[in-house]
Amino acid sequence: MKTKGKALILGGGIAGLFAATVLSKHYEEVIITDRDEFPAGPEARAGTPQAYHPHRFLERGKMIVERWFPGITEELVQHGAHPRAHKSVKMTNRFGTLELPDEPNAGCSRSLLEWTLRSRVAKLPNVTLLPKMTAQQLLFDADKNTVTGVVFRDRNVKEPALLHMNADIVVDASGRGSKLSEWLQNLGYATPEAERLHISLGYSTRHYKVPEDIQAVWSTIVNEGDPSCGIGTAVFNPIEKQIAEVVLYRAGGDSYPTTDHQLYDQEAQNLFGASIGDLLQQLEPVSNPRGYRIEECLRQHFEQMEDWPSGLLVLGDAFCSFDPIFGQGMTVAAIQADTLDQCLQSMQNGVLLEEGFERFALLKIQSAMEPAWWLSAAADLRWPGVTYEGHLSAQGFSFAQRLLDICQELAYAHNDMAVFERYMMVTGLFASPQDLFNAEYITALVNADPSGKGKAWLHQVLQETNLPLEELLARIIPVFNNEFLPLSMGLPE
Repeated sequence: MKTKGKALILGGGIAGLFAATVLSKHYEEVIITDRDEFPAGPEARAGTPQAYHPHRFLERGKMIVERWFPGITEELVQHGAHPRAHKSVKMTNRFGTLELPDEPNAGCSRSLLEWTLRSRVAKLPNVTLLPKMTAQQLLFDADKNTVTGVVFRDRNVKEPALLHMNADIVVDASGRGSKLSEWLQNLGYATPEAERLHISLGYSTRHYKVPEDIQAVWSTIVNEGDPSCGIGTAVFNPIEKQIAEVVLYRAGGDSYPTTDHQLYDQEAQNLFGASIGDLLQQLEPVSNPRGYRIEECLRQHFEQMEDWPSGLLVLGDAFCSFDPIFGQGMTVAAIQADTLDQCLQSMQNGVLLEEGFERFALLKIQSAMEPAWWLSAAADLRWPGVTYEGHLSAQGFSFAQRLLDICQELAYAHNDMAVFERYMMVTGLFASPQDLFNAEYITALVNADPSGKGKAWLHQVLQETNLPLEELLARIIPVFNNEFLPLSMGLPE
């Protein structure tokens, strides 16, 4: 049974499409607006300059999207996406190399994925997509306690005009360019300080034609950089129609990957190493390299506002934006929308909420995305030049970095697949970081380190802090929610 009324979504990207899928189950009418024209085919929109660069789901994101859009993997393959099942994934870092068969999945561009999802959403009987609508401000009731709609600049008419559109719930899914905080401040609301990760990251991506014999073997090749040595990351990722993306990545602002077409292949070969460098020489460039930069990632804390207005929610990068290299953005958007669905179901089951539905939902969504933010911040802070502003513990980040190094060394250098699976469950957002960062497991992990360095490190940390391990963890590691799949399930087959 659908909730009476209309839901209005700002932003027709991935987060907006996920929001519409959820809200269509609960509202009589759902409208998705976007400032762009929606392409008729799998083409990039003007508002998604990042679409040229690689996009991927983490394992939990894949699971959620397949549940909402049954058969989406097969549909993407039918549209030319690269079938990854059983093809080789090769991952190299400073500890060693692992090569494993990939799981059933489709390698594709952001443009193909978004178009395929949008085509599915557009077929929902109570969903309407309105392009070329630029949100200008929120509409409020007389007391400014409730959002009642949005004012748009309608560019569908010959002379753009302002259009007032009412709604029972407004969801901001407009991405990194969201003006929500500014709109609220202009109306007299005090918005909390956002956490900021000053990342100064740079991408450079080039597309190549891939011979069939290479396409038949490889899913993904990742050479993970070494921030301590200023060495960037390189990724080879086949997408649709026998095209592969090669992306070079570096954070911290000291230097950026080249976008010079004459220098790009050599830089890529240097990062991949000799074996993969030989593979690259067999690829035919079909484009010049394109750069992409992000100066900072933000995590808003709207859930802290006790006077948060009714009728307003926020999802996706408008709530929390991530370093794209870790593939967390789309997965977290799926997790956020899934959490919203659970909140709406709770309301329909008669759950009473003292703080109001919208703030209850924001609290739940914030809790659901905390692991991704903390893990990516810890990883990015390895790069010299990356800085963090916020309440999270610097000691917690450095502790996490060292512990994750021990996990990787055991997995990559000593082929400990049990440690690797637990590490992937956590970084893939299937399992809580608590499954790694607990005293029992940490003790077992450092004892398993054959070099003895892990045990010596932990002993030194506990001596310096003069605290038992359980108490130290309680002070420096965030408290994560328990709404994860059981660790015993393992990664999906």
